[in-house]
Amino acid sequence: MSDSSAVSAFRLIHVPALAKTPGYAHLAEVMGGRTVYLSGQVPVDASGELVGKGNFTVQARQVFGNIQVALAAVGLSFGAVVKLTVFMTDLNHLTQFRAVRDEFVDTANPPASSLVQVAGLVRPEWLIEVEAIAVAPWG
Repeated sequence: MSDSSAVSAFRLIHVPALAKTPGYAHLAEVMGGRTVYLSGQVPVDASGELVGKGNFTVQARQVFGNIQVALAAVGLSFGAVVKLTVFMTDLNHLTQFRAVRDEFVDTANPPASSLVQVAGLVRPEWLIEVEAIAVAPWG
């Protein structure tokens, strides 16, 4: 879950004059600190093996787990994430994606987000890839 109130380097904004968004903020305002850019995470474990062949939910959970591990490597949690970019091969999995995403982000104060349907990812068995940008105060 997000704890952005403890991270003073940014704020996530829902603009009342824009349409209500399902699970993401309209924008993230960064006011200093350090920025961390995470490469696209895919559904592989630490040994590089696919997790969840043909199972979108299992793959998505692995992807978000990988993001969590990467953030922890620099002392951060999902509460520091200000932007997610999601690449999915089939938008029919949108409900499953949202359910898994909501296990990791603060649904009351979610990050900015973009979602793109793609014809395929680097490996045809991958169903999802997610990039993230996180911000934390210096220190």
